Amino acid sequence: MDIKNNSQNTGERSLAQGLREMLDNATGDRILMRQFFECFCEKGFGILLMMFALPSALPVPAPGYSIPFGIILALLAGQLILGRKVPWLPEWVLRISFKRSFMEKMVPAGIAFLARTETFVRPRFHWFTGRLLQFLPALLVIVMASFMMIPIPGTNTAPAMVIFLIGLGLSQNDGLVLCLSSLAGIGATFLTILILKYGKDIIKGWFSGG
Repeated sequence: MDIKNNSQNTGERSLAQGLREMLDNATGDRILMRQFFECFCEKGFGILLMMFALPSALPVPAPGYSIPFGIILALLAGQLILGRKVPWLPEWVLRISFKRSFMEKMVPAGIAFLARTETFVRPRFHWFTGRLLQFLPALLVIVMASFMMIPIPGTNTAPAMVIFLIGLGLSQNDGLVLCLSSLAGIGATFLTILILKYGKDIIKGWFSGG
């Protein structure tokens, strides 16, 4: 039983431990994207999707980070669609840096969030984790990443959460989580479209007093 539980939670522990180690080993006031990538790239696409979606999925303010993380998530999802087995990021992305103070806020919140997901995830529905059926989740990651980069309140958290769940499903070979997160992605797409379509008119109404 202990062995089974250990295998089920490898993705969550790997990400949590990697976050702690990266923060402990980092020096200076800024942390390079290269440190993120080198810490997690060997763990596969699922862990990387979780890692880069986490800041926007958490209730921790992350101004300015949704665009670079959104670009990275779209690049990773594109590689999944193309069937690439080893994640890759261009050099200009690896040179992006982030404030250490932001990481010191995000890491504890991220670890606490990861702990709450442990009991819900396990390997199952393997038919949905095959390469062919991973096309839909990967395509949704690109769509969600695009929504994350829109500078409008309310368009970041839901898409980032969908990407995080897709990454969680991939990292744990949990077809049920992949299926449910894909449905959530479709719902988030319609929600974001509604925000983009009607949000501007609602804001105008507030300021006009109408």
